[in-house]
Amino acid sequence: MMEVVAALIRRGNTFLACQRPAHKARGLQWEFAGGKVEPGETKAQALARELREELGVELAVGEPVTEVTYRYPDVTVHLTLLSAAITAGEPRKLEHADIRWMTPAEAKDYPFCPADRVFLERLEAHW
Repeated sequence: MMEVVAALIRRGNTFLACQRPAHKARGLQWEFAGGKVEPGETKAQALARELREELGVELAVGEPVTEVTYRYPDVTVHLTLLSAAITAGEPRKLEHADIRWMTPAEAKDYPFCPADRVFLERLEAHW
């Protein structure tokens, strides 16, 4: 099972969503920004590293919001959504096809990865 982390970064009544590159698994689907936890990293360290690499921002990582284990045809992931705040920089598309600030209601109109869709359903109930 792959350990994966994702960031819930809020700005007003929106959150940051990213569109996966076309050439990757689940290409052009939307997700919360994040990535794999490497050996020896904490979840917070992994999230800060991933967002530095993928979006060019520095983060203050907070507490876990929710988590899910999801079986894709090619991999099973344990995905933890962590609250986070950008402390330096403005998100840039360094690896993603697109990035957007959206509300949970707007997110329904976007094709999110199935594991991330579970997060959206949970968030909408408590937004």
